[in-house]
Amino acid sequence: MSQWHPVCALTQILPATGVCALVSGEQIAIFRPRDDEQLYAISNIDPFAGASVLSRGIIAEHQDALWVASPLKKQRFRLSDGVCMEDASRNVAAWPVRVNAGQVEVCL
Repeated sequence: MSQWHPVCALTQILPATGVCALVSGEQIAIFRPRDDEQLYAISNIDPFAGASVLSRGIIAEHQDALWVASPLKKQRFRLSDGVCMEDASRNVAAWPVRVNAGQVEVCL
């Protein structure tokens, strides 16, 4: 059964950045690409390096989709669903995320 988990205030995530949150034992990278309430949540674990680094990646736009490039090996993951551009066998999990009364919540 899915449940919404509070993470932080929206104001704690600066536009054009990502943050890492530990939610029910999962390391989740939450991204806020612009200065609005649109957020994305994917696994923080880079499947190529096994390191918890995706929240520190660079956000980019490619073919009308937002991606994050891993700071280690530079593979790109689509923020909307975790698909890896370079190797579809290495996709990462993605979760619904929302802003509720100014608080960021992730659904696991």
